[in-house]
Parts: sequence; structure tokens; C-alpha cells
Amino acid sequence: MASTFPRSHVLILGPNSVQSLLPVTPISQAETLLDDHRIEDVLQLADQQRKKVQSKLVIDASEAEELAYVYQRVGFQCLLETRFEDAGFCLFQGELDPRILISYFPDLRGALLDAHPTLDVFAGVAECMPPYDSMDDLIVANIVWNYSPFLAPTTRSAPPTAKLRRALGIAAHDMLEEFLRKWRRVRSDSSTPAVRAIIDTVLAKLFARGEKTTDLYALLDESDLVVLPEVEPVFRATSQYSALCKMYSKRGDDAALLETWSKLVEGEWTDPEISDPLSDMFALLTARRDRALTQQWGVWLAGKDTERALKLLTAHGSAKRGQKPEDEAATLHQIRAVNPEAGVRFLEHLLLQKRRTDPALHTELVLTYIDEVLSFLADDATSKLWRAKAASYASSPNPTPFLTYFEATTPASPAKHARLRTALFLQTSAAYDAAAAQARLAPHASLLAPELAIIAGKLGYAQEALSLLALTVHDHASAAAFCTSHGAVVPPRAVAQLAERAGLTAWAGPPALVPTASPTPDSPAESAQTQRLLRLLLTIYTSGSPATAPHSSSPAAATAAPTAAEIAAANLLASHAPSFDAPAVLSTLPPRWPLRALSPYLVRTLRTAAHTAHERALNLAVADVAHAQLRAAGALFEEAADEGDEDGGGEELMLDEKAALASSHAPTVEIGKTGADATADVVVGSWMSGRSSITNAPVSDGDTLR
Repeated sequence: MASTFPRSHVLILGPNSVQSLLPVTPISQAETLLDDHRIEDVLQLADQQRKKVQSKLVIDASEAEELAYVYQRVGFQCLLETRFEDAGFCLFQGELDPRILISYFPDLRGALLDAHPTLDVFAGVAECMPPYDSMDDLIVANIVWNYSPFLAPTTRSAPPTAKLRRALGIAAHDMLEEFLRKWRRVRSDSSTPAVRAIIDTVLAKLFARGEKTTDLYALLDESDLVVLPEVEPVFRATSQYSALCKMYSKRGDDAALLETWSKLVEGEWTDPEISDPLSDMFALLTARRDRALTQQWGVWLAGKDTERALKLLTAHGSAKRGQKPEDEAATLHQIRAVNPEAGVRFLEHLLLQKRRTDPALHTELVLTYIDEVLSFLADDATSKLWRAKAASYASSPNPTPFLTYFEATTPASPAKHARLRTALFLQTSAAYDAAAAQARLAPHASLLAPELAIIAGKLGYAQEALSLLALTVHDHASAAAFCTSHGAVVPPRAVAQLAERAGLTAWAGPPALVPTASPTPDSPAESAQTQRLLRLLLTIYTSGSPATAPHSSSPAAATAAPTAAEIAAANLLASHAPSFDAPAVLSTLPPRWPLRALSPYLVRTLRTAAHTAHERALNLAVADVAHAQLRAAGALFEEAADEGDEDGGGEELMLDEKAALASSHAPTVEIGKTGADATADVVVGSWMSGRSSITNAPVSDGDTLR
């Protein structure tokens, strides 16, 4: 301790010595009073000295140090006697290093003082410091010293002293808390960051254990020096999870923050300060856009909130940008293990949004859809409803396809949604295993014939598909569309319309799912395929029609109402008359097929034949007139010259432009005349009241009507 000797104003001169009468110093006075255990007098002396020092304009450093020494000396004496309130006051006034006081609390100091093995203390104070490793040992020693041997069995374990021990321990912690509060408020600016970190960390522990949540939050908001590894176990032990989340958030430890929230969501931890940890997790992951964190926690969240988890996983920044197919497959497997429904939704995202073409994934989704439809079909109410819809559709002619009718007349339900979704995906996807899907649906052919027809078309089984549509479902519109749209039960335009009405636009078929484009409708291959399918459909109608059986020649039989097969075949013939060859059709139809069923077809066929004949006549007449005009204009028609003429051996042809121009003013020739002397007139058709006729005038020799 740096100090100066006191000045003496009285000297005594002796024969062999010089003596001085020195004034009594505060330190000596305090030591004397403490030896007599007069603590109150020492406190009074220290208070007087403090007022004296503070009254001066300029504080003397030596006097301040003497005052600090006295306060520390009496403070530790009070600490030994477990007078914690007085001890805390004196030690603070003595400007004791807070780390020294913290060292007596091993449960609070943790590893904070490992970097501070030695601290500076007044020499006289160090000798009087309590020789204990912890405040609990000091309290126990004080109890034993004051009460032994009056309590049984031992002073340490007796119930009364145990209660006193707990009370004194609480008082000691309160003393430390008050000391650190005042130090942080008054002397924090003069402390180093390392010391402030120790003080803030110990205070955070005290606040957490004392359930002083408001003070704890204020401390964490103000200070960035709290040592997280030190307070983390304390916060968990005291259920201060909100404070823990504050620290994780301030330090940017997103992984630990998500881990804490997940335990709160699971119910393993509870904290009323965190009302909706699940939403907090979604908000953090959405804001961070960290692919690794999203991959890790998005799968877990799928088991808690499917909708928001899939939105998170399928966001552009987390699931689409640069993710490899194998990673997507792994994610799908993990999601399916947590939540099968979410797994299906994620699989739909991969196939319908990201347009993956992996056949295994397509097959998996198709079979999942089919299993869902079959699960609904197991319900009696659903099964009866679908049977009624099929019977109602088949009982009366209906120009709309069955799936369109089903969508329009069936009440909204999950079963309806599942069936339409399945049918659309079966039609639009070209990558699934159609044979596996067919095997799964085959036992339910009576109710799911439209779906089986779609699969048969995918497999190239045109006759099976058309038989299901025409004879089982009685969906003649879809059967005709199958013939004219490359074997598709639901053509692309119908797919789009059905998906829009059913709210299934995502299943309308993106380009990655649509099969490779077939030849254009005008190509010979396309025309031949369409004609082949139409003739196959006609054969199915005729072979399954009751008209194939012998009919009675009675008037009643002649006037009987046409059967559904007759009507369907007649409509098919009338709608696609150009695709059928009349002689072949007449030879194919049963002998007793009613004429009324053939009338529309025959009328359209004859009209088409007449139109073709008229068109040929027009073309021939135009060609003859053009030929006559060119002849009259003097044009020459020559064949290609031989190779020998290319050398110039032939005579050069001279054309007279003026003669040609003069001849161009010659009288024109009427259409239908082959020359000036022609007597043939060609009347090229008249269409009246839906009928056509050809009138032929006399034709001169050499003229023919083609």
C-alpha cells in the first residue's frame, strides 16, 4: 500500500533518543477496534473518515487508500460473521475487486476466473480474508462455531441448522447481487471488458435463479458481454428459454435457436414468454434462406405443419435452386418417414412444378393416387354414389364425356377430388408404369372403367380402351375423341377445361409430362391411324349391338326405337363420314341394320361424293379454259431438250413479244367450253335445302365429265 508517514508536531528530545508524538491513523484505530471486536465502532470510524475525505476538493490518494483498506478489513470481518448486508456495503465502499467476492461462489463463478489466477489485495486484508473455498463452507463453519455442541446429531445436518444454512445462503447471494448491481451502475466504466463480462455473466445467473425475468431481459438487451457457455446451463435449469433464445439470436446462432424452439414445440420445454415457437421457426428459416438449415428443419416441420413446411421446402431459395435429384430423393424419403401426406405433397411438387421425369417417381405417385381412390371406394357411401353416377350416365345419351359429367354432378368431397386428380395425372403423365397401374385397378373395372381405359390407351391397347369406353362406360364422346387424338381418352384441351373446373390446374399437364408430339393431323400417318381407330370403334359398336341378332319383319320391329349402340354408331358414322369408305361400311354393317340409323351417314356421304365430283369438274373446266387461252396467246409447250441440243446444234427459237401482246386481247373463252366450236355446257352443281344435284348437259364428242 502506497502511503506517507503522518507528520508530527511534537518532538521529545532525550539524552539518547528523539521521540515524536504521532497522531493515531484510521488504520491503526480500526485494527485496535477490530481486535476488540468493536465492529460498530469501526463502521462509525470509517464513515467519519469517508465524509472527511469526500469533503475535500481534491481527494488525497493516500487517505483514499487508507479508507479502502479499513472498509475491506471490516467487510471481510463481517463476512466471517455472516453479516452479509454489512459485508456487502463495506466491501463496495472499499472498492474491492468484484472477482474476489465472486470467487467465494463456485456455483456462480464457473470457469470465469480461470484466466485470472491471481488478484491484487492489500497485504493486511489478504491475511484476514476468510480461508474457505466457498461461501457455503463459510456459512457451515460459522454455524458450527456458534451452535456446537448443542444440536444433535450434528450441527451441519440438524434440521434447524439446515434451514438456517439455506437462509444464510440466500442472504449471501442477495449480498453479491446488490454488490454487482452497484458496481455495474457506478464503476462499470472504469472496469476492463473482461471484468464487465464476469460481472454481467454472474448477474445473469443470479437473475435467472431468482426468477427476476424483467431484470434478466434488461441485462441481456443492454450487454453483449454475457458469456453464453456459462449461462446456457443455468438458463436451461431455470427454464429461462426466452432469455436463452435472446442470447442465441444476438449471437446469430440459428442452429441453437431452432433447436431450442423445437423442444418448446415438442413440449419438452415450456416458457410462457414464447407463445408460438413454431411460427418463430418458420419466420427464421424464411428470413435466412439457408439451404442446409431448411433441409434439416423443413423435414421436421413437415410433421408439425404440412402446409407451411412444404411452402418452405419448395421455396425458390431452398428447394429449387441448384438442388440435385439425389438430394431431392433423400428429402422425399425423409419427409415420407415423418409425414406420409407431406411426402405425397412434396412428390407432387417435384413432378408437377419442377417437372421431374423420373419414371420411378411418376409410378410412385400414380400408385399412391390409385391407393387413395381405392380407400375412398371402400366406403359404402362413396361406392354407391359412384355406381349411381355411372348408371345414370349410361342410361341416357349424353354428349359430354363421363369425367366432365362426373365433375359437374358429383358433390364436392375429398373422394371426388382424389378421383379427378388421379384421372388427370393418368392421362397427362407419360412416364409411369402403366402395367403396374392397370394391375392395381383391374379388380375394380366396373367402377373405374374410365381410368382403366386411359391406362389401356397408354399401353397401346386400343381395342380394350374403346370397348371400355363404348360398352362399359357408354362414353361415346370420349371414345370418338380417343380415335381422333392419338389414343387419348381425355384430349389436351379437355384436360385443361376439366382441370380448371375442378380446381386442379396443376394437374393439367406441364410439357415435361405430355408425351412426345405425334404427327400433325393432316399427315398421312395421322389420317391412317384415325381411320383405323374409327373403323375399330365402329366394329365394336356393331359387334356389341342387338341389331346383329335376327330381327322380326313385323311392323313393330320396323318401328322399334333405335338401341344405344345403333345411335352411337350412327352418330359416329355421321360425324366422321369422310373417314369411312361407303362400300366397306355397308359390307361391314349387319344385314338387318335399320336404315334410319344409316340415313345421316348416307346423306353426308352422298353430299361429299357430289361435292368431290363438282370440285373435279370445276378443276377440269378451269384447266381446259386455261389451256385454250394459252394456245390462243401463242404459247409453245415443249419438252426438255436432248443433251445433243445443248451444244447449239438446234435452231434458236425467236419469240415475238408484240404478237403475243396482240393476241392477249382475243375474246375470252367461257368456262365449260373447250374451244370456239365447243357445244358442251357443264353445270357445276346447285345446293338447295341441304341437297346436292348434278345436271349434265349434252357433251360433244371427245368431252367427258370427270
